[in-house]
Amino acid sequence: MVWNIAWRDLLSTLRDRRTLTSTILLPLLVLPLLTLGMPLLMGSLMGGQAKATQKVGVIGTLPPELRRTLTRNGGGGSGVELVAVSDPIQAVRGGEVEAVIRVPRPLPTQAGNAQGTLELYAKLGNLKSQTGAYAKVRSAVESYNRSLTGKRLTALGLSESVLTPVQVKSVDASPPQEKSAGVLAFLVPMLMLNFLLSGAMATALDSTAGEKERGTLESLLVSPVRRGEVVAGKLLATTLTALVTGVFSLLGFLGTGLFAAALTKRAVVDAQAMQMMGGQFTLTLGSLAAMAVIVLSVALLISAVLIALSIYARSYKEAQTYVSPLSLLIVIPAVMLQFSDFLKAGDWLYATPLFGSMVAILDVVKGQITLQHTLAAVLANLVGTAVLGWLAWRSFGREEVIFRN
Repeated sequence: MVWNIAWRDLLSTLRDRRTLTSTILLPLLVLPLLTLGMPLLMGSLMGGQAKATQKVGVIGTLPPELRRTLTRNGGGGSGVELVAVSDPIQAVRGGEVEAVIRVPRPLPTQAGNAQGTLELYAKLGNLKSQTGAYAKVRSAVESYNRSLTGKRLTALGLSESVLTPVQVKSVDASPPQEKSAGVLAFLVPMLMLNFLLSGAMATALDSTAGEKERGTLESLLVSPVRRGEVVAGKLLATTLTALVTGVFSLLGFLGTGLFAAALTKRAVVDAQAMQMMGGQFTLTLGSLAAMAVIVLSVALLISAVLIALSIYARSYKEAQTYVSPLSLLIVIPAVMLQFSDFLKAGDWLYATPLFGSMVAILDVVKGQITLQHTLAAVLANLVGTAVLGWLAWRSFGREEVIFRN
């Protein structure tokens, strides 16, 4: 009987094509677009800025060697075009040039003389300027300084290595999964839980408030079916639709890793940009099992929350206003996960319903999940599901709730 009720609610959900889109297509596409699209977009934009020739205004006299360094092309990149301007602020604001170099006093032409100052005007909050003209001028000045220093040391019979007697060699001790996850790893728990919520919402609201609005819930409750079976059937149907969304989210998650690895191997996307932004997700069999169990417990908990809330609503529209704030309860804590490296996550954090699952999913992405933390997150969700399921069962037995219209 429980399965019959669940199948009845699932058929009602399947009739809505928009629900199928949010359940299957969005989870399958959004995660790859974010985690792969960002590195590809950043690499394309930054690469385009490096190859383009930007206009840079000049006020004053530049040393010939520095001028050559600024306008030199090579290494797959392009230099800048130097033009004379009169007002640096107006030239940058008006878009005449992307940056302006102002030389108040003559610059040194050899190291050891008095230090000179070069003023660089640019829109410092503008990403295009930061990665284009501004970055090229800074790089050219650093190259000019190294050149002068090198010549001075050579004249004294010294090597440039005397300036760096101690060098630091960085060795990344992070697990392979954490290194490949990148800075966008904190988005994965938020996206997966939001997909679970959106997948479960349509079935939960339609099988409670929607049935109440259509007048079919009363006929179901007067049939020879126990209230517990009704609640269990609706919880099963809602959990199944949530799990469908979770499965396609997981497929998008794994497909992203395979596609990113192929792009990096073929040098289609810059490996450093991919490493920094994320997208090269990989899962071991143990991590995959932990992810599956956590997602299942989250689907149960979210389904129980939705059913317990929406049964009180008079109509489908009213139920939507009740459950809409739930997305904020997912988004706000999930955004805080980007600072998880500063937190010492104790066992109690994993034992927190829902949020503990976010932390556990992030650990899975980074390859740091443990059996103890997986069990804590799952048990917390199951306890929450039991409590909310009991509240829903009580509500289905109260006439003032069922016949509230």
